[in-house]
Amino acid sequence: MSLGAIQKMIDRVSHALVPHYEAIATLARHATVGYIDETPWYCRNTLQWLWTLSTKTVALYLIHPHRSKEAFAALIEEWQGLLVSDGYGVYQNWVNHRQTCLAHLIRTARGLSEKRDPHLAACGKWALTELQTLCHMAKAPPTGGQWRAWYARFCHLIDRYHERSDDAGRLARRLQREMASLWVFLREQGVEPTNNRAERALRFAVMWRKCSSGTESDKGNRWVERSLSLRQTCRQLGQAIFSVLVDAVTSSFQGRRPDLAWLY
Repeated sequence: MSLGAIQKMIDRVSHALVPHYEAIATLARHATVGYIDETPWYCRNTLQWLWTLSTKTVALYLIHPHRSKEAFAALIEEWQGLLVSDGYGVYQNWVNHRQTCLAHLIRTARGLSEKRDPHLAACGKWALTELQTLCHMAKAPPTGGQWRAWYARFCHLIDRYHERSDDAGRLARRLQREMASLWVFLREQGVEPTNNRAERALRFAVMWRKCSSGTESDKGNRWVERSLSLRQTCRQLGQAIFSVLVDAVTSSFQGRRPDLAWLY
């Protein structure tokens, strides 16, 4: 097969996936809880960003030239659910409830605990222990007494270090700033304490980028968005992707609406 023939096949499949991509986008933007993350993507060797809005059932992808508030708005459109994300500044201005990723904070605390400076290491170990304890509460909810004891220790940690100008102070101020978003998963059912769901959704895309070095056109970007959205959504729903692809392409050739029942 020639390169031109392969490209035509990709174009036809990409066009056939439009109804599936639109349906996935609609479901993602009406979900109660959304996990959002982004990773670099390259188009014509120019840095762009691949975003994902993942839920328990579907995963939506979007490639945008920027890592910005504008890109975030293009991804979510009118969605107003509960956001689970890392500490990126754009996410911190979310008007609704937001759960910050505890795994990111735990990694920061672990790095601090490995410092040679004993004061920094002590702060890191303390923060690491308390954040891991908080994360474990997702599977073993605390009693009232356990929660009050943990909260008192956590506040003492922040009070002790937040005025320092070093890494310990920066971590304490970050924890203080994120306070309202640290334990939303304990109040809201179906919310996870980490953004691992979105990070998992990006892993295959990262491997694709490393092998292909990105895309060469906007048309290529649309192919990546649609194929990734279909692939990950099928994985999450336990649906065989081949049968969905066959129906999508057949429906496109026959000029009829594809079967989208598997999404619901």
